[in-house]
Amino acid sequence: MKALVTRLDSFGDVLLARPAVRAVAARADHVTMVCGSRGAPAARLLPGIDEVLVWEAPWGGFEPPDVSRPDIDALVERIDADTALILTSFHQSPLPTALVLRLAGVRYIAADSEDYPGSLLDLRHHRAPHAHEAEAALDLAEAAGFPAPDDGRLRVRTPPRADALTGPGPYVVLHPGASVPARAWSPGRAAEAVRELAAAGHRVLVTGGPDERGLTAHVAGAHGTDLGGRTDAPTLAGVLAGAAAVVTGNTAPAHLAAAVGTPVVSLFAPVVPAERWRPYGVPHVLLGDQDAPCADSRARDCPVPGHPCLDTVTATDVTAAVEKLIAVTQPMGET
Repeated sequence: MKALVTRLDSFGDVLLARPAVRAVAARADHVTMVCGSRGAPAARLLPGIDEVLVWEAPWGGFEPPDVSRPDIDALVERIDADTALILTSFHQSPLPTALVLRLAGVRYIAADSEDYPGSLLDLRHHRAPHAHEAEAALDLAEAAGFPAPDDGRLRVRTPPRADALTGPGPYVVLHPGASVPARAWSPGRAAEAVRELAAAGHRVLVTGGPDERGLTAHVAGAHGTDLGGRTDAPTLAGVLAGAAAVVTGNTAPAHLAAAVGTPVVSLFAPVVPAERWRPYGVPHVLLGDQDAPCADSRARDCPVPGHPCLDTVTATDVTAAVEKLIAVTQPMGET
């Protein structure tokens, strides 16, 4: 059987598809994943995927491209699958993707859909209310005939060791950036947390992408180690895997930390529901006012002056959460 899984969103969304992908891979002879360019680095970290097709859908992403008939025709020609799972977030429709897959000749297509699908879906599945995104994807896979072969946790390929970047000894990672501004802690608060964590005896590494070097340098200051722009996806996985804890917002490194088994202090802005997007399958502490006025707005920029959902969280709150997680997860007798 040739199977195809689509997840057209960002890096973290693709990581959350991993339990479902693993279920498909346990029964399929060949697994292709279709994702956008932002999700492709995550797809390449996932065991069980034989081929990654990168395609920018006109109905997905932050800056979707215009509809192009030649572009869609080219994708249709590349798809070779018998069965497909279309994975979407709770607020997205799978039907445009299903139409493309039908045109490509995929015989069996399954997706969560509240909208009437006509002949586009063979399995119109209804996700459980309030289900986490990882659990919803796994439920869909099971309904389509791909039961979970294991505990359903997030996993990635074994990352490379990152000792050359991290240096010797225990450390905590703080990742101050986020894919959208509304989900990020303020740089000033993050810099305070680095200072307070260092004062409490923690070595702090500050991570970020190539376009976040100014942010990571500011946040690291004189008390942290700035790794901004120095980690591709596999290397970042290695850095997070070696950390005692990771402090980050609701963004890709939270899910990558969970995938490598590292506990997370989640600075969670409630613009999307924490029950669906919290760190999955690892010990975590959720910080942030989940009842703030921005709750469930899906806003990209904070609609409330002062960003109160996150900036009411203090450096002391974060330090206490880090120490709580370390105490819970550290083996007895280890210092």
